[in-house]
Amino acid sequence: MLTHHHAIARSPERVVVIGAGGFVGSAIVRHLKDADIATEAITRDTVDLLSSDSAERLAARITRQDSVVFVSAVAPAKTAAQLVINLRMAEAACRAFTQVPPAHLLYISSDAVYADDANPVSESSAVAPSTLHGMMHAARELMFRNEYRGPFAVLRPTLIYGATDPHSGYGPNRFRRQAANGEPISIFGEGEEKRDHVAIDDVARLAVRILSHRSSGVLNAVTGVSLPFGEIARLVAGSFAPPAEVRSIPRPGPRPHLLHRFFDIAECHKAFPDFHFEPIGDGLARVHRESAGRP
Repeated sequence: MLTHHHAIARSPERVVVIGAGGFVGSAIVRHLKDADIATEAITRDTVDLLSSDSAERLAARITRQDSVVFVSAVAPAKTAAQLVINLRMAEAACRAFTQVPPAHLLYISSDAVYADDANPVSESSAVAPSTLHGMMHAARELMFRNEYRGPFAVLRPTLIYGATDPHSGYGPNRFRRQAANGEPISIFGEGEEKRDHVAIDDVARLAVRILSHRSSGVLNAVTGVSLPFGEIARLVAGSFAPPAEVRSIPRPGPRPHLLHRFFDIAECHKAFPDFHFEPIGDGLARVHRESAGRP
């Protein structure tokens, strides 16, 4: 569901990344620079989006020729207060874009915006979040879509993994840290829940492509392969010598109502026919090497 305004990729004049200090933002900055695309990295130290003059300060840092990536967020948003903070940040950006409309806007969202019972999920699935985190992203998508009149794209990644991820959410990032600390890798029950996981570099590469084509519309950053958490845990465990122990622990509550999630990636193939996602086995092995300081 992407429309390319540039059929042939061309480098944007400059890309301003708002939220460049975070896990996703810093990866996008790195890939933009690797592609020799002029980049302005805006962090909280540059512009605090919660300050009273944030809109004016942000507007002073962008031009009408810029492409903008908005990825700044307090994530995951788990409380009402965090939800409000995230909406305030987006509202400041909307006011800045009203003053100085950029040439292109890309918002990094999340697959949490989709309804839990959407299986398989595609870009046309209903936006009906069941969590505050999903509601936050859905609201911010709507805010930008209503306030910004230029080409607007939304990239919705599923669960992201990478060596520098600051969170230890249930999945590859937590499993690797547990094993690195000499602890057993803990999975709930038999780890039967199936999820799609995408490497951070693949998310960044898709963002660069969307910017280079000045695309508008929605794209899911998903591999199309959903594996049980138990299998992912064993892949991570096998990266260590000797292999880490994988231990089943009781669930802290009832089984999740969203037991499995699968994706249809036809739109990604249509938008970027030559794009290939890194298989999770290869990605986990690479992350293990990076974490150990090996090439």
